[in-house]
Amino acid sequence: MNSHLETWHEIIFNQNKAKLSAILSEDVIFYSPIVHTPQKGKQLTLMYLSAAFEILFNDSFKYVREVANDSETFLEFEVEVDGILINGIDMISWNDEGKIVSFKVMLRPLKAMNLIHQKMGELLLKYQDKNNN
Repeated sequence: MNSHLETWHEIIFNQNKAKLSAILSEDVIFYSPIVHTPQKGKQLTLMYLSAAFEILFNDSFKYVREVANDSETFLEFEVEVDGILINGIDMISWNDEGKIVSFKVMLRPLKAMNLIHQKMGELLLKYQDKNNN
């Protein structure tokens, strides 16, 4: 198995946010399926990915296809949230130091996007309120 893929599995399946933070480059760019503009920087990316962890990672989460090389990892996943089957792809780009420099998420169907939009919005507001207090 590819070392980046092994690292990602360890983070995901152990919900290891500290290790996630450690492998994000300072200038990482996060491409959300919901937000129009790319989110730049480690802090914003960590916030989005942490929220996604809370919403998407339940007992039904599974990867159904994985493609990886030294610089790119494409992971197709399926998960059921609130009775809706969500199908998505995580596209991760890595630098030579083993840090994530780009993270793009694609989701389908529209019903799933709408659900994730609502849940992410609520959770991100909580994160922002917590950080502002």
